[in-house]
Amino acid sequence: QVQLVESGGGLVQAGGSLRLSCAVSTRTANNYAIQWFCQAPGKERDLVAAISWNGIMKYYGNSKKDRFTISRDNAKNTVYLQINSLKPEDTAVYYCAAAGTTRASPDYWGQGTQVTVSS
Repeated sequence: QVQLVESGGGLVQAGGSLRLSCAVSTRTANNYAIQWFCQAPGKERDLVAAISWNGIMKYYGNSKKDRFTISRDNAKNTVYLQINSLKPEDTAVYYCAAAGTTRASPDYWGQGTQVTVSS
């Protein structure tokens, strides 16, 4: 069983930055790729970024490459999503998930953290 707990969300003004954290609670945390998804109200859940278990392979959604940075610290069993130059359209619930590979379907989900960007 893998437990994921997101944190770092909140209310921020447009142009600001946030760093979301995903704490992965399992003895085998380093065996999983970790993905970040976002889901805006009334929209589907989209894959934002993903990172392999060793941090070497990274994937970004097409619209996210320039402002989003994913990283992981396996010593802390934590994956981060840095979001810069936030826009109101970034407002969403952000979820992290554990999967076999960066593009595989998630096996486990966190509960999500709300990011709200005011204009």
